[in-house]
Amino acid sequence: MIGEDLSIVLPELLLAVFAMGALLVGVYTGKDKTAPVMLWVTVAVFVAFAFWIGATGGETREAFSGTFVDDAFARFAKVTILLSAAAVLLMSEGYMARRDLLRFEYPVLVVLAVVGMMVMVSANDLMTLYMGLELQSLSLYVVASLRRDSVKSTEAGLKYFVLGALSSGLLLYGASLTYGFAGTTAFEGIIEAASDDPSLGLLFGLVFLITGFAFKVSAAPFHMWTPDVYEGSPTPVTAFFATAPKVAAMALFARVVHDAFGGIVGDWQQIVAFLSVVSMFLGAIAAIGQTNIKRLMAYSSIAHMGFALMGLAAGTVLGVQAMLVYMVIYVAMNIGTFAFILSMEKDGMPVTDIASLQSYSTKEPLKALAMLILMFSLAGVPPMLGFFGKLYVLRAAYDAGLGWLAVAGVIASVIGAFYYLRIVYYMYFGEERDGLDKGMSPVLWGFLVASAGAMIVGIVNLFGLEPIALAAAQTLVN
Repeated sequence: MIGEDLSIVLPELLLAVFAMGALLVGVYTGKDKTAPVMLWVTVAVFVAFAFWIGATGGETREAFSGTFVDDAFARFAKVTILLSAAAVLLMSEGYMARRDLLRFEYPVLVVLAVVGMMVMVSANDLMTLYMGLELQSLSLYVVASLRRDSVKSTEAGLKYFVLGALSSGLLLYGASLTYGFAGTTAFEGIIEAASDDPSLGLLFGLVFLITGFAFKVSAAPFHMWTPDVYEGSPTPVTAFFATAPKVAAMALFARVVHDAFGGIVGDWQQIVAFLSVVSMFLGAIAAIGQTNIKRLMAYSSIAHMGFALMGLAAGTVLGVQAMLVYMVIYVAMNIGTFAFILSMEKDGMPVTDIASLQSYSTKEPLKALAMLILMFSLAGVPPMLGFFGKLYVLRAAYDAGLGWLAVAGVIASVIGAFYYLRIVYYMYFGEERDGLDKGMSPVLWGFLVASAGAMIVGIVNLFGLEPIALAAAQTLVN
């Protein structure tokens, strides 16, 4: 029944209608004058939808002949995506307004990207997957080059577009190969075709699909767009790239390998484990020489995606649970860190040089302490929450018989700790110099303190995240 199908996709449908209605409002009003109101309304809508989706638990439901699935796994990912997008939008208002970047289109494009992400995580068919992926990608290409008077921003948008189109092409080729050898685009049909001695063509299709997903999560060696896009995009846009799209892409990755290729875990496990190792080490080593904090966060993101992929490589319920827990902790850490980066200014102009943090603790002791907690957590130093996130994925890999991968993760984590602790060293033991401007907007201050506080308070019971992530994982891994 079409009515039942529409009720299942109602959140996505209403968000799409909201975006189109907002565009019509923009046509008949002074667009950029109403941009701040539009941004706050969008934040409220995201938060309301997150609570709505989180409250509608229950059994798995399918729409449109099984091409769209609403289950605990999809709901977990959607709530994380909506809340992280709302947080980044809220943090970005002051920064964008001061630099005349608060265009009316900015929140609308974010809404459309979020709709694409929500479709992605609920995809149960290769065609639905591609539609969601392209809606997300096309919106993000525009957002990346929002600062039209900046060469770096334009370059970031162009690089993201070209490499994103390449990854979409590879993914589409993998989908066509999969369809050709499985005879269907539905995940239920693909898992049947792949379970009994899968053909070589189907395995090639799987490899191309994984390559496309690796581009989207910026896993090495398909990471080349990430540092330039992170550096060139406006900082709030960089914060958005580092949070919600990562959750959506990782959830989609997990959905496809388990729902469509869950019968041949041994075949894709080694590929995902390879991506995990390369990402962890490249992110850890390449970040050491960075002096720009946004580029450093780009390599940090690559390394963290490697740890999340370690959980996925386990191919078990515990592995998916660990990956989900890790992604939520990663998003929380990044929101706090980017709240701090957004406040880094000198004479009213944004600063991204790490050396500008020299002796920062003498001028802003509370902000420096909050940043210290976040850096320790990102590095995985106990007893911060980031340590337990890494412990989760390491245990999942070890329990799945991937002891060598867990050992590699520990080594990469130790290497990566250097560049996080270097920032702490600069703040507390650096040379005295004219530092950054004092002061911070209440919104950014709130997110920084809340994120740093969560890294300490969350160690008690992970805010009850474990059972929710376990329920989500169990719906995905049969």
